[in-house]
Amino acid sequence: MGAIYRREMNAFFISGVAYVFLSVFYLLSGYFFYNGVLLSGRTDTSPLFASMFIVVLFLIPILTMRLMSEEKKNRTDQGLLTAPISLWDIVLGKYFAALTLFAIAESIIFIYAGILAYLGDVVWSTLLGNYFAMLFLGAAFIAVGLFISSLTENQMAAAVASMLALFVLYLFDSFAAKISNVHIKDAILSLSFYSRYIEFTQGVFSLPSIVFFLSAAFLFNYFTVKVLEKRRWS
Repeated sequence: MGAIYRREMNAFFISGVAYVFLSVFYLLSGYFFYNGVLLSGRTDTSPLFASMFIVVLFLIPILTMRLMSEEKKNRTDQGLLTAPISLWDIVLGKYFAALTLFAIAESIIFIYAGILAYLGDVVWSTLLGNYFAMLFLGAAFIAVGLFISSLTENQMAAAVASMLALFVLYLFDSFAAKISNVHIKDAILSLSFYSRYIEFTQGVFSLPSIVFFLSAAFLFNYFTVKVLEKRRWS
């Protein structure tokens, strides 16, 4: 897994994907930090994290679009699939490389926290809760994007399909609001990524929501392994 991880981290920077992803993430997070936090005259970073949900939804597909599709397009996937490593090593090596880059991007929040600490008191418990909430959200979204990337050799198709899939997940709350049946409504809300994430921006540390995000990450990585398994034996 370590070799795959290092290979993917190098590929992110060689291809320029890392620079695009980090630049756009820093630009938009800086915009929301200035408008949602600094201009309000308070040190609560929750408005920043609430706004960043949509940004992450559209940026993560850019991060994951090439992870599997490029291998398939360049016919290098056969070399990986026949190498003496497990499919889980392949999937997790790529997955953790993307998650590392996401964590690097999100860590800009600590620079913002330093600015706020200079201006006033920072509620570190809330800030760290928001930070880890976005990290867990990113972990789940990256797994979804990786799975979709494994289904096609076209990077743009993978990016667009991932954006659509994540946007549908975002709309679960809207779908639930239109349903009158309480049981169905509760079932849809229990699968809502947005409502679970937004709890943290409101100061609620929810262990069930963390378990939900980690379970979603595991499930979609498992789906990716199954796709590769089918390809290995086809």
